[in-house]
This record gives sequence, C-alpha cells and structure tokens, in this order.
Amino acid sequence: MTSAVGGSNSPQKRRVAILTAASLSQNPRAFKEAETFAHAGFEVVVYGASSDADQLQTDVELADRHSFSFRSVVPVGRGAKPALLSIWRRIRTRAGIDLSRYFHIENAWQLGPAVVELAKQARKAKADYYIAHLEQGLWVGVQLCRSGCRVGIDMEDWYSEDLLPEARKSRPLQLLRGLERELLTRGAHATCPSLAMSDALAREFGCHKPTVVYNAFPWSDRQFIDGLSKDRGDCGLPSIHWFSQTLGHGRGLEDLIAALPFLNHEAQIHIRGKPVIGFESWLTHRIPEPWRGRIKIHPLVSNAELLSRIAEHDIGFAGETPLIRSREVTITNKILHYLLAGLAVVASETAGQREVAMQSSGGVFLYPSGNPSALAACLDALLRSTEALRGAKCAALAAAERTFCWERQERSLVEAINCPLRSPAE
Repeated sequence: MTSAVGGSNSPQKRRVAILTAASLSQNPRAFKEAETFAHAGFEVVVYGASSDADQLQTDVELADRHSFSFRSVVPVGRGAKPALLSIWRRIRTRAGIDLSRYFHIENAWQLGPAVVELAKQARKAKADYYIAHLEQGLWVGVQLCRSGCRVGIDMEDWYSEDLLPEARKSRPLQLLRGLERELLTRGAHATCPSLAMSDALAREFGCHKPTVVYNAFPWSDRQFIDGLSKDRGDCGLPSIHWFSQTLGHGRGLEDLIAALPFLNHEAQIHIRGKPVIGFESWLTHRIPEPWRGRIKIHPLVSNAELLSRIAEHDIGFAGETPLIRSREVTITNKILHYLLAGLAVVASETAGQREVAMQSSGGVFLYPSGNPSALAACLDALLRSTEALRGAKCAALAAAERTFCWERQERSLVEAINCPLRSPAE
C-alpha cells in the first residue's frame, strides 16, 4: 500500500511546530503527524520533553530517521544545572496543585512540569503553523492563538472529560474546558480520533466538527512482524490478549476476569503492561481455580516490537468504560493495533468502538460494558469454532487495510492544515 499524501502547495517549505511537552517515542500520534507533514514537504519541529539523556537521544534519533526535528524544551543530562531545574519544575507543579486544592485557583502549572518552558520555546519557534497536543500544548496553543499565530488542535483525548472520578478531583477541569473551547472555536483547524468524538465536541462547544483522523498505525509496519512466539507456551489453545501501559483498575480488565466463570471453552489469556501496586494480588484473588496457570502477565515491550507480540494471539480484548465521557467517544490505540495485527476483536459497546465495528464487517464483536455473561457469550462464539475465529481474524485485517491504517488517514491530516495555510494570516 502506498501513501496517498500530496505535498504542500507552497514553493517554500512552511515550518510546522508540534507542541507536546512529551517524549516523542511515547507519543505515537504526534510522531505519526510529524512524519506525515515532513513527507508532505513541511519543515517540522516537535517541541517535547525527554526525561533523561538516554530518552533524549532516542527521541532525537527517531525524529532524524523520519526527516523532522525533535527539541526537548527542558534540559537533560548530568550536572548541577539540569538537576536543579528539574527540582524547580517539581516544586512549581506541586505549588500549582496546592493553589488549586487549598485556594481553588486553577492554573497552568497543574497541567504539567514543562508548560512554562514549552511556552518559551514555542514563542521562539516563529513557525508558520502550530499544532497543540496534550494538556500543556493546549495552554501554550491558546497563548499563541491570542497573539495572532495560526494554531490548530489535535484532541488526542477529551481532556476535560477524561479519567475516573477520583482522579478528576485534582484536575483543573474548568481551565481545560476553557482551553478546549477556545482552540476548537477560534483555532485554524481541529482533528480528533473518532466521528463519535467529533460529533460530541461540536455539540458541546458549538464548533465546527473536527476532522476525523483515526489513530491507526501504518500498514507497512506489518512487514516487520517477526513471526516469533515469545508470549504463548501452548499454541494449541486460542489466545486472548489485552495490553496497556499500566495494569490497574478502571481499564476494562474487570469485565474480562468477571467473565471467566461463564466461559464454556478453554483459552489462554495474556496481559501486557506494568502492574500498579496490589494489582497482581487483586488478580490472583479473582481468578477461578480452573483458570489458574492459563493467565500470563507480560512486561512492556518497545513500540517496535509491540505489533509482533500482539500478532501472536487470536482475540484482542478492548473493554473501555462508557462511564468516562472521553472513553465513551474515543477510539483507542488498542483496538486499532488488534486490527492491524489481524486479531478478532471483542470490545465493549462504546460509541467509539461501535464506530469501528460498523466498518469492520465481522471483525469486531461488541458486548454491553459491565455484563460479564454477555462478554463470555461473545468470546465463546469465537472459541467454539476454528472457522469462525479464522473468519473474524481475516475480517479484522481487511478492515485495517481498507480503513484503519495510517496510510488511509494522511490525506485528511495534511488537508486540514493546507486549508488555513492557503488563507492570509489575520
């Protein structure tokens, strides 16, 4: 499959600055965006924040390999100055949280430790176009927009509507909501990862519907699948896979574990991620006796290896909760990775995942979130029949090639900024 991206209409390279204040290697959506704009003929700089010297080297080399630049807005390395500045950023963030907690003053310092540095570097960038990502990027994007710069927004998540209630208590929700409103209504363009989110944002803020750019991965990544079996021991049993950066509560695993007593057919379950404290104990106490020994926890792997490890399995599980508004309308990396790896998918019925199922023609099976018996029925329908499982896997892979791969998303992304760049600056 070849890319459908066209170049910029300008005879000179326009500079695009992507604002994240995050590590490039840990922000795949910003990375794919930067690579796409670079290949379309723009000069691209990602303003992120690397955690240490090794991470900075990884981020810089990753950008260099794909024809754009990465700049960490915070200094890293050995020596007194980087260490003192790191301490100061932590103090500043703590002060911001305390200002909100004790005096009810929401502030930019709550958004992340590099927000001030990101703003300084963005002002120096003198880019033709800025794209705000993540919470810190939103705040900086608003400041630039107010000063007359062309600024767009990528709503990777609906930040003011994300996370469980206990985590939201310490979030500057009104500040985030105001930043979202301003960039969505006044910004030069907006993108988001699903039609469901686009519709919801337009209703909520009275803005134009953001352009939908599915957070898919390149079809070309399939050529690097290594074909190894590192996760699975017994390849005779079908395998169910789930992964996340963090293994903890509120991420959908509760449904899968609760469904085990209702399952009539055997399978392996492979879980990948970094467990929070107490997770393994929680899991052990909830696994039915017949399933002990058939549930494996695996450590995180690099982004380069992840698709290979997913492709070892047969069924990908995506149990998002509809009780978190952002989770209800988004489409996560997880489900799109499953499709690209050629796994049949069983997913909770959120608006975002329903959108994927409607375009996957038998590759995605939905169940009502919080209903373990219905989940078990979906899994059993695949586990009981080798032919049904094979057909679902083929349908999933076809959906990835047809719609849910990055090569199918690039043209919409480039056109989203080409339109405002053709217009004169205000």
